Amino acid sequence: MKDKKCSKFFPKKFNETTIVDHNGYPVYKRSATTHTIVKNGVSLDNRHVVPYNVTLLLKYQAHINMEWCNQSTSIKYLFKYIHKGYDRITAQIVPSNQQSRIEKQPIDEIKQYLDCRYISPSEACWRIYSFPIHGRKPAVERMFFHMVGEKAIYFTDHSRMENVLEKASVTESMFTAWLIANQQYVAARELTYGQFVTKFVYNKKNRAWTPRKRGFTIGRLIWVPCKKKLLHTLQRFLISQNNKIKNIYNCDMTIQNLLFMNDHSISLFMVYCTSIYHAQL
Repeated sequence: MKDKKCSKFFPKKFNETTIVDHNGYPVYKRSATTHTIVKNGVSLDNRHVVPYNVTLLLKYQAHINMEWCNQSTSIKYLFKYIHKGYDRITAQIVPSNQQSRIEKQPIDEIKQYLDCRYISPSEACWRIYSFPIHGRKPAVERMFFHMVGEKAIYFTDHSRMENVLEKASVTESMFTAWLIANQQYVAARELTYGQFVTKFVYNKKNRAWTPRKRGFTIGRLIWVPCKKKLLHTLQRFLISQNNKIKNIYNCDMTIQNLLFMNDHSISLFMVYCTSIYHAQL
């Protein structure tokens, strides 16, 4: 409450539909019904209801306010506490009364103030016992893909180009290893490229996919701008549920020819990928 008014601007106004105002904030639907309850002598209706999620309320048995966020500042708000660093405190060193009476020394205000890291007793105990401070679950792995001759390679200024091109890191990649794994494992053909990491693990040393024995990881394909038409089309193809390898074997665009296409097959490929992408929407 502030000046005898709710600081969150309750009660809200009745609204027949959910809209976004000119500031980018959602104005939720609040139907003008006759349903009311009386709490502490105050009549409450839809205008007093805080946005909520029934599933979360039943699961955690707690008061949870659920809001719809669509601003970039929301991302900054969520992650600023992770990146702002440790809690800090400013301390000042002052002489005692007896010491100030005995001798008068010049005051150095810069040295008197100390910028220190502050650790509360609970945090100190948590660190002493080596309890985990933070965690991330599940693990997320970036799924790289490329067209033929467009794989990014790294080399030093003094490297010989013929030696660079003969390296396994240049001739093989995560994407090409995925193509080979689909020929070796029948179960792999039931998964899309993004789902592949949930059942298989990529060994960077051997540059090969092997069946996953433990753990859980989700895959996220790298971002591709729309200006990269062919690569963007390939991305659509890989995220589509229709790109399972068992379906690819039944069409003209075989997995062996996916990276090696002429101009005519590229056009057919782009039309095919666009059609299956829109078909799943």
